[in-house]
Amino acid sequence: MSRIEDLIDRVERLLLRHDELQRTNALLQQQVLVVTQERDSLRARLSAARARIDTLIDKLPAPAAATAEDDDLPPDDRA
Repeated sequence: MSRIEDLIDRVERLLLRHDELQRTNALLQQQVLVVTQERDSLRARLSAARARIDTLIDKLPAPAAATAEDDDLPPDDRA
């Protein structure tokens, strides 16, 4: 009889553990969903920021011709 009672106890513990793991898994899946949505939102914001920066760069004036100061510098030190 003792072996059957031991087996029953083990099965009950396994069932409890299974329920705990299912709850933990559900919470983790929810966290993954939230983090995925946050990542997607950040990617969209990054893309929009890049587009704004590209627009600003396109509006910058063309570089000025070399100045007299640049002519005095060695080629490696010119801007």
